[in-house]
Amino acid sequence: MSGTADLPRPDQITGPWLRAAAGAGLLGDDQQVRPTIFTEMTAMANATGAINLGQGFPDDPGPQQVLDAARQAISDGLNQYPPLAGIPALRTAIAAHQQRFYGLDVDPDTEVQVTMGATEAMAATLLALVEPGDEVITIDPFYDAYAAIIGLTGGVQKYAPLTLDQDADGRPAGFSLDLDALRAAFTDRTRAIIVNTPHNPTGAMLNRDELTAILDAARAHGAYVITDEVYEHLAFSGAHLPMATLPGARGTVITISSAGKTFSVTGWKIGWITATPELITAIAAVKQYLTFAGGGPFQAGVAAGLGLPDDVLDAHRASLRVRRDLLSEGLRAAGFDVIEAAAGYFTVADAAPLGYQDGAALCREMPGRIGVAAVPVSAFTAAGGQNATRMASLVRFAHCKSTASIIEAADRLQKLH
Repeated sequence: MSGTADLPRPDQITGPWLRAAAGAGLLGDDQQVRPTIFTEMTAMANATGAINLGQGFPDDPGPQQVLDAARQAISDGLNQYPPLAGIPALRTAIAAHQQRFYGLDVDPDTEVQVTMGATEAMAATLLALVEPGDEVITIDPFYDAYAAIIGLTGGVQKYAPLTLDQDADGRPAGFSLDLDALRAAFTDRTRAIIVNTPHNPTGAMLNRDELTAILDAARAHGAYVITDEVYEHLAFSGAHLPMATLPGARGTVITISSAGKTFSVTGWKIGWITATPELITAIAAVKQYLTFAGGGPFQAGVAAGLGLPDDVLDAHRASLRVRRDLLSEGLRAAGFDVIEAAAGYFTVADAAPLGYQDGAALCREMPGRIGVAAVPVSAFTAAGGQNATRMASLVRFAHCKSTASIIEAADRLQKLH
């Protein structure tokens, strides 16, 4: 009987997992896999009893109508495999949602694919379309899953940086896309660009000129635009602009979104893709061998949610904005320079005024010192890239927690003085 001594060490197991881990910045020189920054900070929060403003899961229970619809679906027996494409009620609701909010005509039978969250949607799309050696552009900073999935495909990640804008006093004031660098990132090997707006981690929203420049460059190089719009209903400063609404987008833009952030049900993992029929067919051919389908009762709950009146979404957005403002006020009082989030779950603050040029060092210090956990923006940037240096002192705090948690965290932050 063989023992554990006969088993290979992690550095002896080769395969695509190495590219995934390396792409996400988790593979050390010794070939050992490090935990993600989210896992590390959550573990520190749990060990110290810190308020976890690092991981982006909400304290809200979600709209009662959405929860009740899922419970009813369980009682009604919707507990077996749903169809690969998603239950008809949800596909119809997604198509109606796209028409209601954006004026887009989407065929629920041929242009919608339901997925197990937006991350599976991204994985299925990239695995379906990207060949080894193809280039995929991401906006830097970027959600780490993009890099891992690009690594799995054998593709090459390229970067279109956001720049950190400053006000008249030299303080950080927001983020904008470097259009010259964006255009330079495209080559004849570019297969796709991933566009996350509203953006994680910065809370920025790309404007029409920026989105048009992306679409023009993609079309000029025969590349796809894959959008991640999971924060679409959490915009505080103006309305979200989907790239699919731009002239010439059809056949180039593949839209991904999900219910987790909109309805505070991140554990349900119900996402979707809308695109032209031929693209949905290609993506579904891969998706069916990832999870095939799941979450039937949750799909029914999301279908009910997408039909809720505007005032439900408005109230959720208003509540989140109040909490954003509470956290921003506390951060400023603690000595941070705060970049007001235009949308989403997160507020970015600059720790440089507190004497911290390394936001990662501050994040590892805060749980034990003051009882607050956060994550450094540098964890979302390309290792060794310009943004890793430019944004080294920036820290991302989640404002999607309860008002009581935000107030307590703001009070604890004052101990940084």
